Amino acid sequence: MNLFFKTMITQSKFSLSGADGKLIIGDITFDDKNPNTPIVLFVHGFKGFKDWGAHNLVARYFASNGYRYIKFNLSHSGVPTDNPKDVTDMETFASNTVSKELFDVNAVLDFIEKAYGKEKEINLIGHSRGGGLAIIEASNDLRINKLITWSAISSFNSLWKKEQESEWKKTGKIFVVNARTKEQMPLNVSLLKDFEENAETFDILNASKRINIPWLIVQGDDDVNVPFEHAQKLADANPNSRLVKIEGANHVYGATQPYEGENLPPLLFRVCEKCLLFLRE
Repeated sequence: MNLFFKTMITQSKFSLSGADGKLIIGDITFDDKNPNTPIVLFVHGFKGFKDWGAHNLVARYFASNGYRYIKFNLSHSGVPTDNPKDVTDMETFASNTVSKELFDVNAVLDFIEKAYGKEKEINLIGHSRGGGLAIIEASNDLRINKLITWSAISSFNSLWKKEQESEWKKTGKIFVVNARTKEQMPLNVSLLKDFEENAETFDILNASKRINIPWLIVQGDDDVNVPFEHAQKLADANPNSRLVKIEGANHVYGATQPYEGENLPPLLFRVCEKCLLFLRE
């Protein structure tokens, strides 16, 4: 049964300086009675944010099962700090790059280290593009104990079409459609240039080969956003990883934005259960 809120769950907020001085806003969900718990740090994906869909229910699930769950909005996610309910700041969204996102992930890890000490267990979960970021981070950062990726991309340039690149360089901008709102969302050419200039550093499959901590790869087999072959490529790159297929699951495991349910969607609940078992090993 998908019921797990028997304990006293608290959520506190924090803010940090992120890339280009833009603000990172985040929250920490935990059981008030058990302060010395290991940490789960969640990194959202492209067009996502920390309060999207059922993310707060996921946070409560892990908090009620003995973890301090930290999530945050990447500084250039396009979610305004004064109204963090959706991606509406298109100017900031357009100017995002992979370098800026990795800067933010590092800033939050520094914050965790300062707040909880160097010996604190930190487990990293990344969804979609956030999964790509999590793989890059975990391949370079000794502070990460375990890695979990949900519907992770295997290459950052899978987020646009190769044939768009020449036009992108000419005009300085392309647009992606938000499937939910139908809005045309701009991406400046700085994203492409940053990717090209750091191609080796941002090679997710190469980074996957360097992961030497326990790694759980979770992927739905009905994901049209990031097809299952991405997960298979990641698993093939690192034979020590563990690939779990969620039958019938889409890119967000049945969640929606907004999500009005009081309990986790059944497929997302299954994901959380599998992750909890993995973390407890």
